Amino acid sequence: MNIFWFVMMFLSILILLITNPSAVLSEMIGASADALSLCIELCAVYAVWLGIMEMVEASGLGEKLAKLLRPLIKKIFKVDDGETQKIIALNVSANMLGLGNAATPMGIRAMQKLDDGSGKANFAMIMLIVINATSIQLLPTTVIGLRASAGSQNPADIIIPTLLVTFCTTVLGILLVHTIHKIIHKKARAKK
Repeated sequence: MNIFWFVMMFLSILILLITNPSAVLSEMIGASADALSLCIELCAVYAVWLGIMEMVEASGLGEKLAKLLRPLIKKIFKVDDGETQKIIALNVSANMLGLGNAATPMGIRAMQKLDDGSGKANFAMIMLIVINATSIQLLPTTVIGLRASAGSQNPADIIIPTLLVTFCTTVLGILLVHTIHKIIHKKARAKK
């Protein structure tokens, strides 16, 4: 991956040197300043939401949310372990709040718990990846933060369209994983 980024940067600088050599340094400095400014603005957004997530966990609300989501998670993921269900519930809830970075450590822990040691992704692992990729967004905090930092008049205008689209993609993803899983198992049984 490092090679990819190096080649991409090298080609970009080379093309800029060919098309407008006098702008290379100023463009690099400007882009660096913009990237740093965006990082600082996003850090503020993440600090607020990560703090809220920490309060949710410390108050026991995370446990309550996990208990609320546990029947759904058990049905979707076909997992019986309570600790794994809790970690998956916290991962899913963090993603629902638009906190992808806060959900990552929980997603990694859930994957480790779901790993059966076969070296292959099992049904529950695939389902977790699909749900994380399609993730219902109740509050897309990162996108709202990006829109606010870009000067949007109403950065939260995207909440309802995002909720509708992510709900549809999540339901479709779950249905596809279940359908493909059934097809694979039918083929495996037919071979026996």
